[in-house]
Amino acid sequence: MRVALCQVNSTDDVAANEAAVFALLEEAADGGADLAALPEVWPCQGSAAQMRAAAEPVPGPRTDRLCELARRHRMLVHGGSVMEISDGQRIFNTSVLIDRDGELIATYRKIHLFDADPPGAVPSRESFLFAAGDQVVSADTEFGRAGLSICYDVRFPELYRRLVVAGAVLLFVPASFRYETGVDHWDVLLCARAIEDQAFVIATAQWGTWGPPDRLRRTYGNSLVADPWGRVVVRAGDGVGVTFAELDLDEVRRVRQILPALRHRRLDPSC
Repeated sequence: MRVALCQVNSTDDVAANEAAVFALLEEAADGGADLAALPEVWPCQGSAAQMRAAAEPVPGPRTDRLCELARRHRMLVHGGSVMEISDGQRIFNTSVLIDRDGELIATYRKIHLFDADPPGAVPSRESFLFAAGDQVVSADTEFGRAGLSICYDVRFPELYRRLVVAGAVLLFVPASFRYETGVDHWDVLLCARAIEDQAFVIATAQWGTWGPPDRLRRTYGNSLVADPWGRVVVRAGDGVGVTFAELDLDEVRRVRQILPALRHRRLDPSC
């Protein structure tokens, strides 16, 4: 399975962000990707008002374009996350998964919202804009069952255990991870989820700075794939671009066979 991590640096310019992302998806397709994965909130990183203005229904015009590209290139697309407007009012941070036929096969609304004050950085208040989702979502693909999550979710291992109990062998973690926490926690958290759930973790991230000068924010980047043993298979460097990884899905079976921890669980079935 050939995976393309499409690392971007989204700002408040929606048209420029969309152009950059679709160019990277074309590059991923040209590179023979079976699956291309995008980061969190790629259509817009800006003020709450700007992100609300960029929100669309799901399905809607933005996801329709992703579906058309997936169908045209016969490539699975994990759409990172987009701003979804629901009922004409509520905004969700929503992840989508599209198959090679261009069908939207899974939609996940971010459950855990990042309201925190990273040291030395601008505070984050995701709940000011987004409503929280309440559904754990996974979907079957030709490569096995995929579990969906978004960024801050990675700090809540119970979500990933529920996904794996449901059969997931691929775990998506699109992110716009703050630099201040990413330098210490990004690799540790992603590799821990891979090790404890014995699954591939596919984490495409925003990179670089965004926002006005007096409220400048920096995202960590370092998009990566971790294998079921917790090894980093590939890591994106600094900057915008596509990073390819070759995944051997039999590695999930091998790891679960030699270290059958998932069969040794003694607590609640979701733990």
